[in-house]
Amino acid sequence: MKENADGLVPTLMELPIFEAEWVLWVLIGLSIASVAVMAERFLFYRNHAIDVDAVRNKLSAFLAKGDLQGAAKFLEKFDSLETNTVLFGLRDYARGPEAVEDLLGAAARKEKARYEKRLSFLATVASNAPFIGLFGTVLGIIRAFKDLSANMSEASGAVMGGIAESLIATAVGLLVAIPAVVAYNMLKGRVKHITDDGNLMTETLLSSLKSVSAPSEKAA
Repeated sequence: MKENADGLVPTLMELPIFEAEWVLWVLIGLSIASVAVMAERFLFYRNHAIDVDAVRNKLSAFLAKGDLQGAAKFLEKFDSLETNTVLFGLRDYARGPEAVEDLLGAAARKEKARYEKRLSFLATVASNAPFIGLFGTVLGIIRAFKDLSANMSEASGAVMGGIAESLIATAVGLLVAIPAVVAYNMLKGRVKHITDDGNLMTETLLSSLKSVSAPSEKAA
């Protein structure tokens, strides 16, 4: 048993997984992917941005005239969370305010999911990149002590040089994680702001529908 145990560690040390260099390549790949996600999301939000105040004022004008079909045609010109959510309600306004309110809630969740697409990847990179870097550091230190045991005459240089190289993995892990954290928080804040604008527009529609149905109920 002792011979098998003594032979197992050297065998494991020869496996590619105990080379720290592959960890750096993983971190570089994650960095490139996270930057691509950041760029894609920023472009997505910019391309789907609208002047909320102007659109809401125009929507209010259509609703004040009772021209719900005209309001729907106007909103169809845009492709944003705010307008797409309201469109769900406008297309089924005949069901009544309560039914429309349920539809608006479901539409808002669907649109929010579209806007938050790939943000979970940034969160994953932000939370795990430091641990991946630390894993590379541990592998580097293991390799440094292996080199030390193989060449005791240059003990100090082997250990210090190996540890210095292994710490690069930790530094790269932090370098990958920090921008991902910042971008994730910024993008989540952007989605929250857009969602709040969408809620304002849905409330505009609901208040109009409720004001129209209220006199009808009193008359009945």
